[in-house]
Amino acid sequence: MTALFDQLRAAPRSVLSRIPLTGAGDDDEARRPLPVSGMLAAAWTLGVGIAVLTTITLIGWIAAPRGAFGQGIPGVFRAACQVWLAAHHAGFAIPGGRIGLLPLGLMVLPATLLYRVALWMARDADLRLRLPARLPKGSTKDLANARRRAQLVLIAQAGISLAAPYALLAGVIALVARNNLTQPFVGEALVSHFLLAFVAGSAATARTIGPWRSMVRLIPQRPRSVVAGTGVALLTLLGGGLVLVLVAVATNLEQIQRLSEPLAPGFVGGLLLLLVQGLYLPNFVVWGMSYLSGPGFALGTGTLVAPTGVQLGTMPALPVLGALPGSGVTSPWLMSVLALPFLAGAIAGVVVARVAPTPQFESAPLWGFVCGLATGLSAGLLAALASGPLGGARLSAVGPSAWEVALSVALEVGVAAGISAGLANWWLMYRGARAPAPVWRAGEAIVKAAAKVKPAAAPAGGLPGHWMDATEADTQPIPVVRADWSDEHASAVETFDPAPGPRRAAASRAAAGRAGAPGAGTRRDIVDETDDRGGHVIYVDPYAWDRDP
Repeated sequence: MTALFDQLRAAPRSVLSRIPLTGAGDDDEARRPLPVSGMLAAAWTLGVGIAVLTTITLIGWIAAPRGAFGQGIPGVFRAACQVWLAAHHAGFAIPGGRIGLLPLGLMVLPATLLYRVALWMARDADLRLRLPARLPKGSTKDLANARRRAQLVLIAQAGISLAAPYALLAGVIALVARNNLTQPFVGEALVSHFLLAFVAGSAATARTIGPWRSMVRLIPQRPRSVVAGTGVALLTLLGGGLVLVLVAVATNLEQIQRLSEPLAPGFVGGLLLLLVQGLYLPNFVVWGMSYLSGPGFALGTGTLVAPTGVQLGTMPALPVLGALPGSGVTSPWLMSVLALPFLAGAIAGVVVARVAPTPQFESAPLWGFVCGLATGLSAGLLAALASGPLGGARLSAVGPSAWEVALSVALEVGVAAGISAGLANWWLMYRGARAPAPVWRAGEAIVKAAAKVKPAAAPAGGLPGHWMDATEADTQPIPVVRADWSDEHASAVETFDPAPGPRRAAASRAAAGRAGAPGAGTRRDIVDETDDRGGHVIYVDPYAWDRDP
């Protein structure tokens, strides 16, 4: 059996890759058209799945009386086809009623096969090359939105390419599986096969295009926050239902064993009975979630199993149902389990606020309540899948009521999520408005480090540079102007007036006379500011105050 599953795991890559490509030649870029790859993948999934179920059914036919599966091998094959339809949650019509309570655990087999074969289909068709090479011009946001839409369209096309031929082949299986006792509903078979294949094919194609984290970013931020909150709330409720089922089975294990003894299934029959009960475990988990939400579930018309009380009648001959409590009023402490939906809503509201906080405080509770509505719809859908009739008359209603579960979960989770989302969003906005504490701590650290730094000692030989560059505390002696002092502005004066005229010479002699230096030459460093002969630069003598009388 292990070798068989290993071959099934490697088959999409080893078997389907041997099918020649039409006109491919040696070109590595040649790929099959997407509809052709989808048709091959659908046929391979149906063939392998029915082969596995036929093997298991054949084992049961050998261990059970020969009349259980009809007339020989054809009856075994029809029974395997009916199990395959039941794995997709397609119901049957029987004399006096219908069969709609089908094991959700059996859906794992076709879902796994579809996902594996969809990965092969995506690689075989090379969907990554089908993204549009040219995107419309615009801003960066417009380009990102265009690429996002193109990827979503690509994922939908791949899902339809797998789901359409898969549903058509399922209709043929439904016609083959008919016998005198059971008549599969062809419409339910078509719809269920199409939906399951579309979901599996889309998920596998998204995974081929990029990692899950990148694919999640295809959803806008606000819807992504609602999806994340809904997933957290739903997983919390289902986890609580699983714990409730396991505790009930563990505490009533002796009762379950007593119910198994009258059946006397034998070794092979016992294994098959254990397998059937294990396949119904997801149904029981959903029943536990309905119990925690308040509405509970029924085991026939006029029965109820809820935290407020239990009323039972004649039950199906399934040993695991011995874990149910006895009829009557339940213990008061069981009412505490009703707090779990509110806890799930509080956690979901925090997730919604963290994924997409909003500065509008009044809108955060609204989005939290929207998360509760989405959780209620999801819980109602699971309740509808986990319930159904087991015949006619009294067993026409088995499992939780979908609309009651949806309404209860939506109100409980929605109210708690709205309150927690509002509080969490207010806290996030309040923390964002304050100056962050790490900045304060960093400032204090800088001050302490600066206090430890000592100023550098002044050089012994005096400060370098010009005396006017010195500070007020550390000054240098002012140089004394000598008679033979050279004019530092001479070059500049010569540049603007290389041959000074009589007017400039007279101004220079007047300045020398005021300085009280008889016989001294003309001072070219003093510029007559009244001379505006084409001049735009004024030179000021910084030592003029030292020569005043």
